[in-house]
Amino acid sequence: MERQDSISKLQRAKSRVEKLKKFYTHLGIYFIINSVITGFKVSNNLDSWDAFQADLLSFSTLSSWIIWGIILVIHAFTVFVLPSLLGYDWEERKIQKYMEEELKSKK
Repeated sequence: MERQDSISKLQRAKSRVEKLKKFYTHLGIYFIINSVITGFKVSNNLDSWDAFQADLLSFSTLSSWIIWGIILVIHAFTVFVLPSLLGYDWEERKIQKYMEEELKSKK
């Protein structure tokens, strides 16, 4: 039983690390892609500070940062906050519950 418990803990730890890895990859891609998009949008007006500033702070430039940023915040919530609210082993508990229900319905 102790061996199975340690295997279960290892699987949960691997799952959490994988979710963190996906979040940090998402965060990196967010900054790289939005920086490139912003660079392209403001590169036409590098001769005038006022035009550059207007392009940099325009809604069309900031919209990708804002919309994708909201999605990134939701992703961060699911990785960092939600597991502590539900408990780190909620997936296992749900699987166990469904397995028990399945066994009861087959009888």
